[in-house]
Amino acid sequence: MKKTTLLIALIISTVIIQHVNAQIPVENKNPAEFLNTKIYPLRDAENGVKIQKVAYQNRFQINIVANLFLPPNYDVNKKYAAIVVGPPFGGVKEQTSGLHAQKLAELGYVTLAYDPVFIGESGGYPRHIESPEMKVEDFSAAIDFLSNHVLVDKNRIGVLGVCASGGYSVAATAIDHRIKALATVSMYDMGRARRQGVGDIIPFEQRMKTLDEIGEQRTREFAGAQRKDIRALPEKVDSTTPEFAREFLDYYDTPRGNHPNSTAWYSYTSLAPMMNFFPFAQIETISPRPLLFIAGEKAVSKYFSEDAYSKAKEPKELYVVPGANHVDLYDQPQYMKYSLKKLNEFYKQYLK
Repeated sequence: MKKTTLLIALIISTVIIQHVNAQIPVENKNPAEFLNTKIYPLRDAENGVKIQKVAYQNRFQINIVANLFLPPNYDVNKKYAAIVVGPPFGGVKEQTSGLHAQKLAELGYVTLAYDPVFIGESGGYPRHIESPEMKVEDFSAAIDFLSNHVLVDKNRIGVLGVCASGGYSVAATAIDHRIKALATVSMYDMGRARRQGVGDIIPFEQRMKTLDEIGEQRTREFAGAQRKDIRALPEKVDSTTPEFAREFLDYYDTPRGNHPNSTAWYSYTSLAPMMNFFPFAQIETISPRPLLFIAGEKAVSKYFSEDAYSKAKEPKELYVVPGANHVDLYDQPQYMKYSLKKLNEFYKQYLK
């Protein structure tokens, strides 16, 4: 009898809570009114764009800090198409994701570039952990925020994933149907890259040995040993340094793209869940939502975009920027003019 009474009480209370929450339509709320959301003052960016730091929580109640970009002369009575821009591996919102967000805002979109969980100004401990699940969640959390923003049409939200975020954004789009259009630039499949190396050069036996070592390292760290961190980029350049690594260093370790919150260091044990990540496993289910893959003609990562394109269903497009390498598409104007034009055409067509 008590169990039945408790069950009925639970059902009634759930109905009451749902009814109370339904009294205030979400569409009529300002983002600042939402729990655990913080909006900072607007400031001027380039070419008439306004930028605003925002903070919100993901579904794990971890704080995410992002920069929101508003288009020139935006109308407070209008709702805009919005684009979430994800950063490369170890990247932060002040680097290429922020640049892409700025450029797309200039074209009339509301855009958002965020610091991933465990990196930059966003929360999450311990720091510098690479978790594919969390990286996928980063996109959905950003869409939670934008879907409730007074300037955003929640039915016209797209995503742009740069480098590692390209792969993460594919996985996010497969499970988050609020994403109406997905584009990637210089996409990396971090799972494949960690399993087989860039260019698929790591043999199976070496991968198994690495997983053995990761297990041993976890055992040591649990017992109190110091955490082992590794860097995604070489510490020094010599005759054996691959050209693609030099390209990354030319961006991350120079004034061109260097930022104190982006160090490329992460925990060694993060390699295991990364190896277990297969971002294209459900890519065919994204259809009929559109996909655009942009890659540089000379990019070491181009085969990731080609692989994704081959597995995806229509509508899909693979666009190759002539002469560009992987990192050229991060910030080089002579190549970005092509990628931005293609991105604008894509989002205008599918976020209308």
